[in-house]
Amino acid sequence: MGVEPENTLRSFVRAERSGMDAIELDLHLSKDGALVVMHDTDVDRTTDGSGPIAEKTLAEVRELDAGGGERVPVFEEVLDAVASPLQAEIKDVAAARALADVMLRRDLVDRVTVSSFHDDAVAEIAALVPGVRTVLIASRWGADIVDRARAVRADTLALNIRRLTLETVEQAHGEGIGVIGWVVNTQEQLRLARAFELDGATTDFPEIRRTGRFTA
Repeated sequence: MGVEPENTLRSFVRAERSGMDAIELDLHLSKDGALVVMHDTDVDRTTDGSGPIAEKTLAEVRELDAGGGERVPVFEEVLDAVASPLQAEIKDVAAARALADVMLRRDLVDRVTVSSFHDDAVAEIAALVPGVRTVLIASRWGADIVDRARAVRADTLALNIRRLTLETVEQAHGEGIGVIGWVVNTQEQLRLARAFELDGATTDFPEIRRTGRFTA
């Protein structure tokens, strides 16, 4: 989203061509049950429309401009547009079952990792899709964050790097749980990710991968 319209096919193709290891996207359900790729609950910030996604049909969402003439994609369009591994973040707990249906139908366990801020969504997708890799996300968290990850069988924690501590990383790694830092958009944040020996980092700028090899 730092270089192309957020959550659009154009942004995903740019990420893939830039050599990123995986592409992260966000999922909500439309009024008629489509897996719409968008970060916010409302369409206001990233399109020329207004109102909640949940109150719009897919046809109505299709009419919106998501930036530079891009349209709001659905999940299966992203699957077809790029070949990269995907991390699909469930923004709406209700989207877990719809995502599970697509993953099972298209045999996506090896390609798609599922993440969410919602413990219930992580637990549900793990129950519905055998063998799926899951990520529990948190911006603010308590001392129980590793216990929460273990309770919902999350393989990885994705934590706000501005609040992340080495103690939390070491505790998670001690339990066999990976840690991803977000959002790593500066060289200072990249140096911190490396110092903490994180298992991954999310960025809005694919160039940081290239420049980081020499300066971080």
